[in-house]
Amino acid sequence: MAAPENTPPTSTPAANDEGSKARQMLGMKGAAAGETNLWKIRLQLMKPITWIPLIWGVVCGAASSGHFDWTLENVLKSAACMLLSGPLLTGYTQTINDYYDREIDAINEPYRPIPSGAISEKQVIAQVIVLLLGGWALAYGLDQWAGHDFPTIFVTALVGTFIAFIYSAPPLKLKQNGWLGNYALGASYIALPWWAGQALFGTLTPTVMVVTLIYSLAGLGIAIVNDFKSVEGDRALGLKSLPVMFGVTGAAWICVVMIDTFQFGIAGYLLTLSENLYASILALLVIPQIVFQDMYFLRNPLENDVKYQASAQPFLVLGMLVAGLAMGHAGI
Repeated sequence: MAAPENTPPTSTPAANDEGSKARQMLGMKGAAAGETNLWKIRLQLMKPITWIPLIWGVVCGAASSGHFDWTLENVLKSAACMLLSGPLLTGYTQTINDYYDREIDAINEPYRPIPSGAISEKQVIAQVIVLLLGGWALAYGLDQWAGHDFPTIFVTALVGTFIAFIYSAPPLKLKQNGWLGNYALGASYIALPWWAGQALFGTLTPTVMVVTLIYSLAGLGIAIVNDFKSVEGDRALGLKSLPVMFGVTGAAWICVVMIDTFQFGIAGYLLTLSENLYASILALLVIPQIVFQDMYFLRNPLENDVKYQASAQPFLVLGMLVAGLAMGHAGI
């Protein structure tokens, strides 16, 4: 049974709660207030917990290229691409999102760095610029390292940072539209780092681009999970997130159906490539996700969103790697 939709936002946690301090540093819900170290505050804005799917996406792209070998150079290339996708460009995305969400955060999470006054807006803008330029420079350098005639990784980085900007910033502010905003987020978490990893070690083909964009519809479901923690602020400011439009229970069902349906769809696609073993493994990985959806998320998405992500998301990311290995094996 879902909690009432008018559940008040979580109160500010105590500053001396060690668990809350750890959640603060990672950028998770339920953070502590009162941090004064500027570098820790900057790290909190970058939300390190959100880097993990992007870093994993690079791994999946490298696997689907079919050309990754365990050499020192390739490991260093992978590490650089992970730095690009995670700390630099995801850090940029999260920082600029916090900047434009400062009014919403003042309602939902007033202990966040900007609404709490722990960091000035000028300092936040400077951080955005450094992360953005650092990401672009590294993307260009990776293209040179890979010997690309066309700067595929740099262009992918440009596309990703543009999407991140219009996702958060007016006048477009894609996150105001639950469907469009969540798909932009899902594609940024699955398709874009996959493209970077694929291009770094192989050739980014139209087929891979289309398949990963379809896979990103499962990522749309994951993105919806993030909307439940800010439903009160979204409603107050007129943002049309899916929990606001369809209610908490309706949005929870949309979320799980998107996640499961498109993973099964990718498994079906692998069958058409005669990658039957990989398809079976991917389909089997969806089953524990369904169990956790029933145990946690559908019963109380407002309280169990973090617990659900921690228990179910590992099976989603393992499924992505299985799909990447299958595509590399098939040579698409």
